Amino acid sequence: MLLYNVTVNVELGVHAEWLAWMKAVHIPEVMATGIFKSHRICKLLLPKPEEGVTYAIQYYCENQEALNRYFEEFAPALQQRHAAAYGNRAYAFRTVLEVV
Repeated sequence: MLLYNVTVNVELGVHAEWLAWMKAVHIPEVMATGIFKSHRICKLLLPKPEEGVTYAIQYYCENQEALNRYFEEFAPALQQRHAAAYGNRAYAFRTVLEVV
């Protein structure tokens, strides 16, 4: 099992709107790809961000082949929609971890 983690620091001024959009639009679109088996949203408490609010959105998939398919077929368009909606007001970086 692999964990695809998207950590996002969101400006305070758009934080509530961004979180609602993630729950109602973006995460359902990611899950609709059929690549991921489950997901969760975590809010960073410590260390406290210097600015904004930081979240980790975690998506779980079966294997690297499935994740590669997501990166090739779906991620570019989904990331572009996120960037179009929030630009630099929600800065994201992504990591992949193996569940052991």
